[in-house]
Amino acid sequence: MQIAHIYLAKVLENNVKSAPVKTIREQNIMVIIRLARGGAKKTPFYSVVVADSRNRRDGRFIERVGFYNPLAKEGQEGLRLDTARISHWQSNGAQLSDCVARLVKDNAKGPEFFAAKKAKDAAKVANAKAAAEAKLVAAAKEAAAAKKAEEEAAAKEAAAAATAEEVAVEEAAPEATDAE
Repeated sequence: MQIAHIYLAKVLENNVKSAPVKTIREQNIMVIIRLARGGAKKTPFYSVVVADSRNRRDGRFIERVGFYNPLAKEGQEGLRLDTARISHWQSNGAQLSDCVARLVKDNAKGPEFFAAKKAKDAAKVANAKAAAEAKLVAAAKEAAAAKKAEEEAAAKEAAAAATAEEVAVEEAAPEATDAE
């Protein structure tokens, strides 16, 4: 507070017309607890951070309160949150992002919940793959049936053309014998 008054006094002495600098306590900073992405391409790793909402997603933050690894394998730690610090920041007015709110809720259910969720997601992916494979097999059978029907139709046409040709030859043959 005193710094702002000193700065304001210097501004007034110099007749410079600019807004006085506000200290952090004087500013209305919206603090948010959100995910900051890290990791390499196609391998995300998120830090759960407390940050000023005006900063970039992966930019400056106030405090790191945990991490989230969505690609954690069985037996690896996929989520760690410092719930004491999160509750401290929430009591001081920090807001949770939607994703962090979901993670805090899931973290309260325990690590067994994450294992069950991973198993459920794996089963869902397996069912989707099986359904896609079944569609491919059905399409292949349908294509084979269509090809077989087309071949049968072509064979019938060839047989009909051959009988029509034989009839034409037989009709032409008596005429040729009559002419002799």
